[in-house]
Amino acid sequence: MTSLRPQDRQVKMEVVMGEWKEFRLNEIAQLEKNSWKVGDEELPYIALEHIVEGGLRLQGIGDSNTIASNKFRFNSDCFLFGKLRPYFRKLFRPNFEGICSTDIWVVKPKGENDKDFLFYFFANQEFVDFTYSGSSGTRMPRADWKFVGESKWNFPEPTEQKAIAEVLSSLDDKIDLLHRQNKTLEQMAETLFRQWFVEEAKVDWEDSVLPDEFDFIMGQSPKGSSFNKDGIGTPMYQGNADFDFRFPNRRVYTTEAKRLAQKFDTLISVRAPVGEQNMAVEECCIGRGVAAFKYKANSEYYTYTYFKMWSLMDEIKQFNNEGTVFGSISKTDFQSLSITIPPQNLVDKFQNEAKPIDDKVIENTIQIRTLEKMRDTLLPKLMSGEITIKK
Repeated sequence: MTSLRPQDRQVKMEVVMGEWKEFRLNEIAQLEKNSWKVGDEELPYIALEHIVEGGLRLQGIGDSNTIASNKFRFNSDCFLFGKLRPYFRKLFRPNFEGICSTDIWVVKPKGENDKDFLFYFFANQEFVDFTYSGSSGTRMPRADWKFVGESKWNFPEPTEQKAIAEVLSSLDDKIDLLHRQNKTLEQMAETLFRQWFVEEAKVDWEDSVLPDEFDFIMGQSPKGSSFNKDGIGTPMYQGNADFDFRFPNRRVYTTEAKRLAQKFDTLISVRAPVGEQNMAVEECCIGRGVAAFKYKANSEYYTYTYFKMWSLMDEIKQFNNEGTVFGSISKTDFQSLSITIPPQNLVDKFQNEAKPIDDKVIENTIQIRTLEKMRDTLLPKLMSGEITIKK
């Protein structure tokens, strides 16, 4: 089904949106282009890689000390929208002052319009798709503010804007809380592992290689003709592009799975970038950019496996410098990777004490995905007026 053009939406929705009025977007919002120059004060820096694709949140932050070119300033009165490849749906609402890449729009509401409502309006998939349709450039499409700014859309009064934004923000607040809980919980498990298996390691522990403690399989990609995005077949993860916090995102399915990882196996990216880590949330197909690991003595010891592989990341990531063009790590490299094997009773103790922490992270992550799905289901209905907020 073809999406309605902005100018068509007013006629189609007039019955259900009697109190909404049509405006050009540039009557509601404006771009801020306040420049930060190299040598100005130190500020947090946000580039596109710091914003989670489709997640409406950050996954990292930079520092202006590393910047060699001019950037845009932002503050808490604005929100950020990635204009390069806008279909990635990279948006963020800062609550601090900073600078950002010039491939990011700094958007500020005009007049009494609500910033949070506009943030969700820009995050709506219909708007993202429309923005992409007017992009310039084939390989590196960039959104065009003139094209977007002149488009006409229906908007409610500021009081209703605020009410709509509060509903969506309440979900995002819960999502943010769970992310912060997860960060704390993972740090607790990491600290426990580091103390027991690194700082308090004994010289008489067995020196060995990775396959003596873990079983693993290297991924193999099925034929491209078996891929689909319709949920048919087995979820397939091809590498780092699919990885998110703890669990990968379902993007592609295959009807001809070659190599399977089991639920809660630790997943490691083996092609550039080497060494990104995730966990399988279900049985899944792994492509050639992924390897899957489980504890040899007990496949249920997924917590110990996850944090042991985490402890080996410095060694694994050295393989980013291998390969003729892109970094990679092979089956032979894993087979020869040196490790120290601790006593079984200590492994058992860690698994027993850290598993409840890890299971809470897993529970939180599943809840986050449920809340994100709820938010993204409500979002277009609230933005179109299909669902109204009653006072």
